[in-house]
Amino acid sequence: MKITSKKNIASAWWPNKFCSHLVIFFILFIFNCQVAFSQQLGEAKLKGKIKDQKGKPLELVNISVFGKPGGTISDKQGNYELLIPANTPSLVIFSFIGFEKQEFSINAKRGETLYHNVILSEVTEMLPSIIIQDERVRSTNLQRIDPKGVTVIPSVTGTLESLIKTLPGVASTSELSSQYSVRGGNFDENLVYVNDIEIYRPFLIRSGQQEGLSFLNSDLTSSILFSSGGFDAKYGDKMSSVLDIQYKRPEELAGSLSMSLLGASAHLEGTDRNKKFSHLTGFRYKTNQYILNALETEGDYFPTFLDLQTLLRYQINSRIEISVLGYLASNTFRFIPKTRETSFGTISEVKQLTIYFDGGEMDKYQTMMGAAQLTYKPQKNVQLKFITSTYSSDEKETFDIKGQYYIGKVDTGLGSENFGETVGTIGIGTYLDHARNYLQSNVINIEHKGSYEFSNKFFVWGVKYQNEQINDQLKEWNLIDSAGYTLPRPPDQINIENPQVMPLDMDFLTQSITKMNTNRVSGYVQNSWVLNEDSNEFTLTGGIRANYWDYSGDLLISPRISVSYNPNWKHDLLFRFATGYYYQPPFYKELRDFKGNLVPLQDAQKSIHFVAGADWNLTIWNRPFKFTTEAYYKHLDDLIPYEVDNVRIRYYADQKARGYAAGIDMKINGEFVPGIESWASMSIMKTEEDILGDYYFRYYDEDHQLIGTGPEENSDAALNERVEPGFIPRPTDQRFRFSMFFQDYFPTNPTYKMHLALYFGSSLPFGPPKSARYQQILRMPPYRRVDIGFSKQIIGERIYFPKNKPIMKISSLWLSLEVFNLLQVSNTISYVWVTDVTGVKYAVPNYLTPRQLNIKLVAHF
Repeated sequence: MKITSKKNIASAWWPNKFCSHLVIFFILFIFNCQVAFSQQLGEAKLKGKIKDQKGKPLELVNISVFGKPGGTISDKQGNYELLIPANTPSLVIFSFIGFEKQEFSINAKRGETLYHNVILSEVTEMLPSIIIQDERVRSTNLQRIDPKGVTVIPSVTGTLESLIKTLPGVASTSELSSQYSVRGGNFDENLVYVNDIEIYRPFLIRSGQQEGLSFLNSDLTSSILFSSGGFDAKYGDKMSSVLDIQYKRPEELAGSLSMSLLGASAHLEGTDRNKKFSHLTGFRYKTNQYILNALETEGDYFPTFLDLQTLLRYQINSRIEISVLGYLASNTFRFIPKTRETSFGTISEVKQLTIYFDGGEMDKYQTMMGAAQLTYKPQKNVQLKFITSTYSSDEKETFDIKGQYYIGKVDTGLGSENFGETVGTIGIGTYLDHARNYLQSNVINIEHKGSYEFSNKFFVWGVKYQNEQINDQLKEWNLIDSAGYTLPRPPDQINIENPQVMPLDMDFLTQSITKMNTNRVSGYVQNSWVLNEDSNEFTLTGGIRANYWDYSGDLLISPRISVSYNPNWKHDLLFRFATGYYYQPPFYKELRDFKGNLVPLQDAQKSIHFVAGADWNLTIWNRPFKFTTEAYYKHLDDLIPYEVDNVRIRYYADQKARGYAAGIDMKINGEFVPGIESWASMSIMKTEEDILGDYYFRYYDEDHQLIGTGPEENSDAALNERVEPGFIPRPTDQRFRFSMFFQDYFPTNPTYKMHLALYFGSSLPFGPPKSARYQQILRMPPYRRVDIGFSKQIIGERIYFPKNKPIMKISSLWLSLEVFNLLQVSNTISYVWVTDVTGVKYAVPNYLTPRQLNIKLVAHF
């Protein structure tokens, strides 16, 4: 329980009340100051037939009038009949999961019957010469996500990963970061591709406030595919998930502009007259200074995050296309801390940590990437790709921060004059954090991918060469001084020239210089078979990957297989099963221990996936829905244990572990509100690991009473009992998670909308610094957060202006108010550990962001 002093209660109450009044004012403004009632104009009737592109009647297609309740669905023959308002323009919407939504305007007379037949197209994404259909995606463990949701989901980061975090099996405990973990894995176990090119993340980032912009630009994105396990052999060598992004293929001149209190973005796309050349460019600027100023650590925050991306394509002829992707990013974070006050403890025993700071932090992360791709189609059903790319990063992390702190007891007596005030000091001290960390990395790739589609088979293959260069210089230490004593205090020593000046025993010390230059070769082959018998569809996909790394000399073989079965039942059900080997060879971080030294000859981490699932297309309230569920078990071997602090992962590179992850994921998505999609996800999961060869001793006295524990035998104890901890929770062991993204609109005026994102994640393990892994089984409080947004469409397809006005060039314009952390929950991301002179450590929570507002303007033209 957090207790605020009387002096701070008023200062905390005023902005919260002001924010509440501002929210109420904005809602009243947005949801109209006027109430309009339309006349009873009578009804007309609309009838017709709905088919797919092959002429097959479509059943259960949802038909509705935009902004009106109710609607209807098509029958088994695809026929429909809908009552519509008469003598007024109406927009009729046809929607069905897996097919592109179709709209048309109509104005019928009272009592009139009109006929309109519809052909719905399957949701497709055009790649060079290949159409990826949702039916093919449905038979795999991939799920498609609409990138348009990024523009409306309320999020501090505003990135595409905000949508990923709402999916089943995906966990994140920081709204400031775009990183996520999947089914018990960590941030380093996720594959990310953009236009078939693997994307990397910086190495040195340790907190979400430093992170800046991720590579993925939602303004440029046309297709998102995500798999949380059991993915195909064509994807790379990591253990948890794959995110496959395709950027847009422009068809006409268009663009967008977005501005908010947290930054701005713009994009421009277009083609030449002959449609042979196309360009796609996006620029983003982000500053989370407004957000960071609300954190408990007061100071001067200067975050500046910029990036520029461009994709150029040129169609030489009907068979050959070339494209170039360029990326440049500069993320700078400067911080001068001043003070911090944090209350912690229990209701009956509240303590307060007060810190006064000197010094500051300066971090800079510069990233560049360039890629060129040649696509050749010798035949209609054959596609060959030749890709080369280079990724380069220059990371600098420097800080010298001195904190002078005292820990006080807080008066919790309700009748006391000093209620909420610090009445006693139980610890004082000083700590000094120092870092001069520099890392340069270069990754060069040369790759070939191909595909051949024939009859009922789809064959793909690929081969890739990769060169990695790492130059790393680390120097980081932490020193704690409590009441004049340096902690840990060095033991008394003799034969020292100056006994008054003894060598310091650092609480934490990392110092190393590392250079690496390694090569990898990988390849895969994969084939898919589709068998149809009596309208029952059976799909089998099998493949094998190989990976060789010259640093370890290991050759890894990864077979993977998946099957799906779509029976010809009354209900549209599909069953899936996937299994395979997923090796993850070390990159660089996994080889580096806590002191910065490389531990060579590490085996690749291994995960064997078993995934069984089903999805069901169903109708609820005469509207389309889809329910998906997957149960999984992952057998983990040759694991490298690690600990997580905020978003920083540090590996115990000299240790090995075995483990498992098991759970079930569920998701339901559909039109909870007619015409717009929402979804809810729930995950239950357990993951544990057993550190090989770890043990500790329990010390007992003569009466067999436990008197302590330690890593070695105690000669003063009557009995030393050796204990092997066995399986312990992994750092990502989050047993339960629920998330939801919900959209709604004002029934009488659909230009007013609401968007809500809700997250709940159960507690995660943590432990004291410098402790053994078996001791890191304490639990943080659960993560709870609700973000909500209210938006008004100022310009759009249903809001018209005179044609002679320049504003007509804007196709849509939205104004939004977002309320972050609506329920004002203090979520914990990590702990700062402070020590008194007796050596007792106190875990003081680092809280994430409180309730804040954001105003956003989004325009498309």
